[in-house]
This record gives sequence, C-alpha cells and structure tokens, in this order.
Amino acid sequence: MTHPPAPSGPIHLVVDLNRCQAYAQCCFLAPNVFKLHGEEALWYDPAPDAAQCEHVLRAAAACPVQATFVEWSEAATRKIAEAPHEES
Repeated sequence: MTHPPAPSGPIHLVVDLNRCQAYAQCCFLAPNVFKLHGEEALWYDPAPDAAQCEHVLRAAAACPVQATFVEWSEAATRKIAEAPHEES
C-alpha cells in the first residue's frame, strides 16, 4: 500500500504545551523549527517554511506524547482528498 504524498503549500503547526514533556525529539528532527530553551520551555515556529515540511512531519510523528499537530491549508487538503489512491 502506498501512502499519498504530503500536501504541498503552507502548513500550520500547533504544539500542545500542556501535553509536551520536553523529550525534545522534535528539536533533533526539525532544529530550524523547534528549539528547547532551558530544560522545559519549547519554542516553535507555528508557520514553518514549506521546505521544512518533511522535517516537521517526522518530528510530529516522533513525539512520544503526540503533542505536535500539523495542519495544511484547505486548498492543499482538498487537493490530497481528490488525488487517486492505490488500493491494496
């Protein structure tokens, strides 16, 4: 089974700072987007450059407490929904 490609275009990033436990996996995988200040204060860019998309997706997937959420613009989401998918 192949997965559809990630949408292209602007992304919006949200981190639930109440859920975040500062494991910093995101900082290792997307250092241009996530930075840990001190031992527990996470800084992140809520609208990272599209060139960072793959890094951001990997960082979100690696979060042990699933505190990172990635959203695409409505147009990009609609484009993916309309794309043909291979069936297994």
